[in-house]
Amino acid sequence: MKRLPIGQAIPFDADGIPGWEIFPFTGDLKVKPLEEPVLPEPPRRGDPGGEPCSVCTAPDTDYIWSDEHWRLRTFDAAAIPALVMLEPREHFDMADLPAERAAELGALFQRVERAVTALGGIARVHVARFGDGASHLHWWFAARPEGMLQLRGSCLLIWEDVLPKVDAEIWAEINRKIAAGMAEGGGVTHV
Repeated sequence: MKRLPIGQAIPFDADGIPGWEIFPFTGDLKVKPLEEPVLPEPPRRGDPGGEPCSVCTAPDTDYIWSDEHWRLRTFDAAAIPALVMLEPREHFDMADLPAERAAELGALFQRVERAVTALGGIARVHVARFGDGASHLHWWFAARPEGMLQLRGSCLLIWEDVLPKVDAEIWAEINRKIAAGMAEGGGVTHV
């Protein structure tokens, strides 16, 4: 394995992501130097010794849809057509997710994608799992607007962060439609 250049200037690779047409930035950007590793790593929210898991204590009213085992949350607003997060009701991470819950993921992923694409004008629904902040398993679903090829791929969530957010009323209606689409297959809406 190649040694990481800790503390050193890192040049942009001309063939790397900054050269991709989907990269949202231009101009004189610099890569931050890598910091020294922190070992052992600090606990995440929900880990023993870490902050309590806020997902475990959140009421269903913090979600747009739920069933016996899963809940779908949204955010205050977004710039992309839809942004939701699927979480198990109980505290699990991927490694300890019971087989019964893991077996449900394929059908749930399809339900979320169908509910999001039913909004219309959506080319793709990107699915991602990031778990560095909290140990409660969560899957991101991010909708790319149809025709917006510059927002394709792995930079979609960066674009989501820098583009203007939609109005609250529009966002609330989007979430009602997604929740209703999810409830067609079971569970209940909370919006």
